[in-house]
Amino acid sequence: MKKIKIGDKFIGEGEPCFIVAEVGVNHNGDINLAKKLIDAAKGAGADAVKFQTFKAEEVVTKNAAKAEYQKTVKEESQYGMLKKLELTEDDFGELANYAKEKDILFLSSPFDKESVDLLDLLYELDVPAFKVGSGEITNFPLLRYIAKKAKPIILSTGMSTLGEVEEALNVIRSEGVKDVILLHCVSNYPAKIEDVNLRAMGTLKQAFKLPVGFSDHTLGVTMPIAAVALGACVIEKHFTLDKNLPGPDHKASLEPSELREMIKAIKDVENALGEGIKRPAKEEEEIKKVARRSIVAKEGIPEGAIITEDMLDVKRPGTGIAPEYMEMIVGRKAKKSIKKDEIIAMKMIT
Repeated sequence: MKKIKIGDKFIGEGEPCFIVAEVGVNHNGDINLAKKLIDAAKGAGADAVKFQTFKAEEVVTKNAAKAEYQKTVKEESQYGMLKKLELTEDDFGELANYAKEKDILFLSSPFDKESVDLLDLLYELDVPAFKVGSGEITNFPLLRYIAKKAKPIILSTGMSTLGEVEEALNVIRSEGVKDVILLHCVSNYPAKIEDVNLRAMGTLKQAFKLPVGFSDHTLGVTMPIAAVALGACVIEKHFTLDKNLPGPDHKASLEPSELREMIKAIKDVENALGEGIKRPAKEEEEIKKVARRSIVAKEGIPEGAIITEDMLDVKRPGTGIAPEYMEMIVGRKAKKSIKKDEIIAMKMIT
């Protein structure tokens, strides 16, 4: 399985999980709030912080209806909602520089060609990958335009079939881009646990031989942790400073303390997975001496006696001959008298 480098991080099997703190539009159009979110992502231990870059008029018609989860926002249309959530080109330049100062990778999902060009300019030296949202997986003109920038692509696959993922990859690869990371995703906010289908990650990995991760929209931190246990090499999770802030995505996002908890749990799971060899842990070697058993004299055995099985017992500690070697002891002669409960050693028998 190939590994893909983004910034100074390698992503793929055997590498630490790459964790993307998804701001999305949780900055509410406020660059100062956006900077606070960058600070929070860095403080929680994320590898990257991700935004969304778009021009509302390029993405949605003026009268397009909102998704159910967006209806908590008072604007009547998607256009009105998204227009208030735009950041300017200068804002994105400032945020990219701010993230660099804070030593966290800056990523964003472009939703139109103008935004692709802006991000490509920002990415030229420092930010080395495009993230493509699930809604764009059949937007072949945009996929092709992004792929022409010749940078790695992280592709979310919410709402898609395996065939649609294959078609999107064919478009990307036709422009020469081979470094693609697939994210399994359920595009509902919040996603229902019964819809998560984490085993689909294995299907994507087997079908396309690419690194696979999980973009999570469930509530809480359980699903990303489970995804890492199943082999996810990237986790993307929405976060906010306050779930009660106005906006479409805040309620389905983690607050900074929860994001920190998730990242810690992911690292714990990675440490627990190990290298797969079944062998005792270092600490278990000492515990073996206490928890396992040795062959002992069930009764006093006189010198010269032929040892029979009914003269023997097995008891803790496990510092002597293991019970699995009982047949090696039976039928031998005692060189010396052996006391009841005394651990039998090979030097005692002949």
